[in-house]
Amino acid sequence: MIVGLAVVVVGVGLVFTLANPTTPPTPPATATPAGPVNVRVVVALGVHDWVAEAAENFNASGQTLDGRPISVEVTPMDGLVALRHFDAQTMDPIPTAWIPDSRWLVELANASYKTIKGRDVFLTDGEYRARPIALSLFAWGIYESRATVLENEFGAISWPALHDAALAPGGWPDLGGEPGWGYFKLLVPSPERNIAGLGALISAAGEYYDRPNIDVADVNNPDFQRWLSELLGAVQDFSSSWGYPGESLALFGPSGGEVGQLLESDIIQHMGGAETRWGESLRVFYPRFVTWFDYPFTIWIGPETTAPQKNAALVFMNYLLTDPVQAQAIQYGLRPVEDVPVDAEGSPFVEWQAQGIVPIVQSATRMRAPDREVLQTLLRWFELNVAE
Repeated sequence: MIVGLAVVVVGVGLVFTLANPTTPPTPPATATPAGPVNVRVVVALGVHDWVAEAAENFNASGQTLDGRPISVEVTPMDGLVALRHFDAQTMDPIPTAWIPDSRWLVELANASYKTIKGRDVFLTDGEYRARPIALSLFAWGIYESRATVLENEFGAISWPALHDAALAPGGWPDLGGEPGWGYFKLLVPSPERNIAGLGALISAAGEYYDRPNIDVADVNNPDFQRWLSELLGAVQDFSSSWGYPGESLALFGPSGGEVGQLLESDIIQHMGGAETRWGESLRVFYPRFVTWFDYPFTIWIGPETTAPQKNAALVFMNYLLTDPVQAQAIQYGLRPVEDVPVDAEGSPFVEWQAQGIVPIVQSATRMRAPDREVLQTLLRWFELNVAE
């Protein structure tokens, strides 16, 4: 009887279902992608304009990661200033990526964090390793009239030659220049706020000792300190050119600074402006000991940023390394790290060759990166003896 009753119930239910069809169950909804992946990149001043333009084009191109749009925000910051923030752990918020002026800044920042946290925050190998995205180097930018006089007086342009020019008691007339030029004027950014200024001091020390590396004992040498003080006495104002010294060279002309060892890219970007404003071109000379800047794209690997942010930063880095974007870097006076020629038609490296710019820098001795003790000693000396 029980079995028969069950058969009847099932049969009635089947008849009812066939007579009253229902809407099939709704399948589970497909998860919609979350919001955009925001990538914040702190960028050295020397490549900021190029990277900012690239980021704008990147954002407009609709790049995605796992279906989520990627949004890149670029913040300009001198590499030396950024290093101080990392050392003091005051970088807030922590960027997804950092593009400093040189790899040695990355190594110093990572060593500081490793001492405090016991782990690396920037890597030198693997998928997230620091990778250069552009190159520039130190070069002399000198107003043409002054360059002619200096070459006639000293031959090659060097820090020792400029030291002697700075000490000329009668100024330019003693060197063979015009009386109206006054005294020799040197342009050096503040080493406390601009890595180009610190690099100039390191470069000067290298030429003083005639070797591509210096140590703390070299910096503390009283004879060298006296020599460096005499050289820097020719600087008109350390504060006016702390951000973009090439711009200051072109904006204020010979009255603000006639000679400066600056980033080649900074000089190139302001060659035309100097010529238009002052009626004379800048000439470019390359030092014996060359200081290179490689602008490594460095991804923060700590828990302060998410895995999607790290991977989105990789997407943006690879975008910067594409040939069209590398070619655009040339227009900013930067040298590409990929196989993109710098001497193509329309390149500033071709436009300004007559003023001394060379598409290919011949083999030269590379100035070695200083360690933290050398940096601190140089900056402390500058603070006590030169800073205004």
